[in-house]
Amino acid sequence: MKIPLLLIAIALLLVSCRTQNLLSDSQNNNKQVDTSFRYQPGYQYTIRKNDKIAVSVWGQEELSVGSVYGIYNSNEVYGKWLMVDANGNIELPKIGTMPVYGKTVPQLKDTLHKIIQKWILNPVVDIKVLNKEITMLGEVRTPGVIKIDKDQNSLLEILAHAGGPEFYANLKEVKVFRQEGANVRMTTLNLSKNKDYLSANIILKPGDVVVVPSRKFKAFDKRISVIIPFATTMSAAAILFKLF
Repeated sequence: MKIPLLLIAIALLLVSCRTQNLLSDSQNNNKQVDTSFRYQPGYQYTIRKNDKIAVSVWGQEELSVGSVYGIYNSNEVYGKWLMVDANGNIELPKIGTMPVYGKTVPQLKDTLHKIIQKWILNPVVDIKVLNKEITMLGEVRTPGVIKIDKDQNSLLEILAHAGGPEFYANLKEVKVFRQEGANVRMTTLNLSKNKDYLSANIILKPGDVVVVPSRKFKAFDKRISVIIPFATTMSAAAILFKLF
């Protein structure tokens, strides 16, 4: 009665060690993508409370905070930014309180340009939101927070920024979470099917969280990883028979 069990253990050993093809066909279809995750060609990021904003006015350091035109680094390490407060405002030098919540970057640039041109001829104004980011978690090579500058970022692009999927990544069940007001929306995508590859490669927005889960064989593979370097296939199967 032990022989069939040994054969099963060997079969599991061989199956668990197969490499994964990122573009292999699957019997599972992509689940319906939530409408909020569909591509929006006209989408632009709108400024939120607690955003960190850098304001640059060419040749006017007294009107700038974290200027990209200055000789000093303008990133967060040096504290050169304006925080959008709980009321959706920032405090600008010489201008004072300015409501920015809900504005796009081009809208805010246009507003500042109109104000500053009262004092300066043809001012060059630039606005940058410093904390635009997407979070990538799970079975990727470098999980964590990814800083972005663009408003439109594809899922595969962000996955590449995270170093790509690990061996144990379950690309059939990639989940994307998006905060919309008081609600959190979630969609599940299958990146292992070449038929739906383009439709699954959705556009991510700043603030999205992507989770790449593990395949079910991960725990099993970890157990046999200690055995394989020191045992033949038959002896490994014999040890696995004692474990299960």
